[in-house]
Amino acid sequence: MAASQVPAFLPEAVVFLSASVVLIPLFIRFRLGAVLGYLAAGIIIGPSLLGLVRDPEQVLKFAEFGIVLLLFVIGLELQPSRLWALRGDIFGLGAAQVILCGLALTGALLGMTSLSWQAALVVGLPLGLSSTALVMQLLNERNIAATPFGERSFSMLLFQDLAIVPLLTIVGALSRVPDPTALPGWQTAGLTVAALLGLVLAGRYLLPPLFRVIGTLGAREAFVSAALLSVLGSALLMASLGLSMALGAFVAGVMLAESPYRHALEADIEPFRGLLLGLFFMAIGMTLDLGVVREQWLMVVILVITVMAVKTGVIFILAQMFGTGVLRAFQMGLLLAQGGEFGFVLFAEAERGLLISHEAAQLFGAVVTVSMALTPLLFLGVSRLKPRGAKRPDPAGPEAASHAEAVEGRAIVVGVGRFGQVVSQMLVARGIEVTAIDLDPELIDVAQKFGLTVYYGDGRRIDILRTAGIERAGLLVFAADGAFDPEATLGPIRASWPELKILARAYDRVHWLALRQFGVEAVVREVFDGAVHMGREALAALETPETIIDAIEAEYRRRDNERLDLQLCSGDQMSGADRLFRSAMTFDPGALGEIPFDTPPAEA
Repeated sequence: MAASQVPAFLPEAVVFLSASVVLIPLFIRFRLGAVLGYLAAGIIIGPSLLGLVRDPEQVLKFAEFGIVLLLFVIGLELQPSRLWALRGDIFGLGAAQVILCGLALTGALLGMTSLSWQAALVVGLPLGLSSTALVMQLLNERNIAATPFGERSFSMLLFQDLAIVPLLTIVGALSRVPDPTALPGWQTAGLTVAALLGLVLAGRYLLPPLFRVIGTLGAREAFVSAALLSVLGSALLMASLGLSMALGAFVAGVMLAESPYRHALEADIEPFRGLLLGLFFMAIGMTLDLGVVREQWLMVVILVITVMAVKTGVIFILAQMFGTGVLRAFQMGLLLAQGGEFGFVLFAEAERGLLISHEAAQLFGAVVTVSMALTPLLFLGVSRLKPRGAKRPDPAGPEAASHAEAVEGRAIVVGVGRFGQVVSQMLVARGIEVTAIDLDPELIDVAQKFGLTVYYGDGRRIDILRTAGIERAGLLVFAADGAFDPEATLGPIRASWPELKILARAYDRVHWLALRQFGVEAVVREVFDGAVHMGREALAALETPETIIDAIEAEYRRRDNERLDLQLCSGDQMSGADRLFRSAMTFDPGALGEIPFDTPPAEA
């Protein structure tokens, strides 16, 4: 193929993937974290060093969808009731953090630079925001996003997304080149509320029926497309109003958090989220202008130290006021001390409004990037600190497990048909928390009416099981109808969770043998006991004494178990055929001596 026929995006795609493959494993190997690896990769391949990618701004625009998908997945994991419980942290702690950090940095800039108060304000307020993508990635890497520490940090980040609207309004109001087409602030606020309400209604009443129809048809490709449509559609709605795309995706995710499709959605979105979020961090690294850092390195260092120190101090005080311990408040402050990705947007708006020069926008963009690069290292160091005198991990601290339950108290049941419902009921009766997975939307609706927690998805998929919480489960029960290949289905599960106990429903005798040969702990033939019970009823209908019925059942079970053992050992389906009953027998003590039974009492 001639060079002119090579698609323009292909060389850059190869560069991105090559940098990821080489650097990310190295940074993870040395426990520096994937985020820092992506940032380093972006700096190396960006215009300031190797110049393999010439237009990082275009890459950044595309890669911002990684943040959109991240907020959608976070929303899926945060039910409306939990979000309501966090309202104090969101609108109390979050609002105080945005206002106080922004004003404190504005004052610092006025004292350190020659900026006017207008310029200092439109730079200080954006610097008061943190990086949602960076912080949530760090929390997820350490599995602490769902701890009180992680939720309080996320509450501040969520309010920062809400604050984008008033911050853009402030920049527009101070602009020296006002946009005649811009809406007044009150109209923008009204449209924001209307858009959020629209997303809430769509997420509650439109999307679940859509996923139900697609799930009934069994078209997985259409399901993935519908998942991406719900994310990008909500992002488009918010972007068309000049608002945060990530906020729209988050609201859509929250509205689907209580639907039975949340785990399937999360599993299907996850690969796109991981790739685009990594691309986003690389794009941030590429935007770092090393020429600016070289020429004004002292100012960059001073500003980075000032921004991170001010934000750490303000958040440290605020977090303590809201009930966080001293050490945890310091860790929280350092985690949120960097500048955020929305700073680039607001700096560009301020530059367009002739409030700051292009050189100043580049300088403060470099400050944001450097602060983001320092955060993983600083948080890695400070997260190892323990409260003085503490002998066990602080349940509210960064090292706490995510809603950890006792492994023995959770079970995953795949299939909620007539078989799986019985198994689930018996587990629930013991006090076991059961999470069920099924591919039949109608069956899910029926099971949920009776109080069983059921999610849509293919329970044989590793990603579905992981999002359903199998790491915290002690038992996996395959109760779905039909035979399946034990090696293909259970092999990856065994490799991922070697200690997990697995029970399975066997379609027939051949399937039972295949499952046992694979090493499944317990296998139950789906119709065996029902058939034995029917045989007992048939004997009773022929007026067979109860003692003889018991004896026949015991003998049949004994012979059948012997056959199974022989077949399992030899691998030959014909082994043990001589254990079958082959001719009629006279049921009296002399003729059927091999079957022990009690002689009926003689009539008086």
